[in-house]
Amino acid sequence: MTDHSGHDRSDAELGAIVSERRRLINLAYRLLGSLADAEDVVQETYARWYAMSRAQQDAIESPGAWLSKVAGRICLDLLGSARARRERYVGEWIPEPVPEPGQWANGRLGAAPADPADRITLDESVSMAFLVVLESMTPAERVALVLHDVFRYPFAEIAEITGRTPAACRQLASSARRRIRDAAPPAVPPARQAGVVRNFKEALEAGDVGALVGLLDPGATLTVDGGGLVSATLHPIVGGERIARYCADLAVRARGLTRLLERTVNGQPGLVAQYEGVTSTVYAFEITDGRITHIWAVRNPEKLKSWTDG
Repeated sequence: MTDHSGHDRSDAELGAIVSERRRLINLAYRLLGSLADAEDVVQETYARWYAMSRAQQDAIESPGAWLSKVAGRICLDLLGSARARRERYVGEWIPEPVPEPGQWANGRLGAAPADPADRITLDESVSMAFLVVLESMTPAERVALVLHDVFRYPFAEIAEITGRTPAACRQLASSARRRIRDAAPPAVPPARQAGVVRNFKEALEAGDVGALVGLLDPGATLTVDGGGLVSATLHPIVGGERIARYCADLAVRARGLTRLLERTVNGQPGLVAQYEGVTSTVYAFEITDGRITHIWAVRNPEKLKSWTDG
């Protein structure tokens, strides 16, 4: 077999390099909150590997560690410029939601099984609430936390990526961990979360404002991301009653055209709205003490490609 540089490589050697793709996608998605950006990072990482000579590749003791280091540095650079891009973003920016692996493939919901390397492994570190808290961190904090606490990288390796000392990276991860702890609500069993989301769906379909108010925490927040491409409120809506009336009004206007489906969104119970058969909104929820405290509604079509039926 010949690699992209024209060098003979065994199937085992090439397979070992390609098998890193899944981990790199998972790493980059958590760091960037965007599946599209994560895929670009991984493509660039592999381009840099294949641009090296065979001798340079053979001199690398651990190709997997090298690929991770390069991907981490690319992500760190992108995070550094992300704040400026977000300032130009129309309305609120929400991380790109991802479906449960069994629900999607090749960017399409309900398609045939995808290459496992293209799937995001779903756990608590990819919940919408976790990703939103990551957005409040500095790029270095985010990289230190995700690499160490989620992917178990030693601080010595993280230091090489961030250009800081291992001790400084330890401090960054500690600071980021405190942010996560301060923001994290008490754990709610998945079955109970699913029940609350189902009740919300039924109340929404019925246009029952009273039932919606009962399901929402009085201080709940609804954030909508339209990216300037579709209609969306530009600022978060705060207050359970305000959110209930806003959602019920939308439901009434879309009645007969929109179908609500219960789906796993970033590893948690969520909802998908399909308008005339096309996914128009993906809803993620945070639930505390049996009531909804946060709703994230992603409407930007650029972020819904993984949810769209062919």
